[in-house]
Amino acid sequence: MAVNLNIQADVIDIRVDTPQQDDIFLVDTNVWFWQTYTNAGFGAKPYQIKNYPNYLKLALSNRATLSYSGLILAELAHIIEKTEYEIYIQSYGRVPIKEYRHNYPVERANVVAEVQLAWSQVKALAVPVNLTVDDATTDAALNRFKSQAVDGYDLLLLEAISRAEAGQVKIITDDMDYTVVPGIQVFTSNNNVVQEAAIQNKLVVR
Repeated sequence: MAVNLNIQADVIDIRVDTPQQDDIFLVDTNVWFWQTYTNAGFGAKPYQIKNYPNYLKLALSNRATLSYSGLILAELAHIIEKTEYEIYIQSYGRVPIKEYRHNYPVERANVVAEVQLAWSQVKALAVPVNLTVDDATTDAALNRFKSQAVDGYDLLLLEAISRAEAGQVKIITDDMDYTVVPGIQVFTSNNNVVQEAAIQNKLVVR
């Protein structure tokens, strides 16, 4: 079944966009995953491991600013561990995730090393955006949850950014959920999103 998107953000197709020097991009977790993780090709689509790293490279070449939030570390570590787990069970058979995490010290050390390597690359390529998650932020995030269909990670990230008064958010992401958020710009290579944005007159060419 097709996803019914009510697109509220401006959508920019990174396949035809040129990053500009005054651009400040927040890079979403999925893009950092494809950029920094050794086994990113496992389960990813070819365009994801090609188009997003290429756009980040072009952005840096054109002296645009890439940014990250510490909130991203939790999700990045989660999906790296999940991928390493899936690679393991494909080769050795299924074990419960808790056993994989606690009973296989070599595998655990490998997961830790992969997360550390990925995060060190994030910090080398981008600048931190210091965001505060307090009771006011979580209360507002829960209120946002009622009207914007995003997951919990993105919910907190969006609310923390909006409360930081960072101006219009430019986010590089493959995640279609961000397109339902008004007042932001979504830079993507997700063809389904781009096509739907064009239909709804939300596709922007800079």
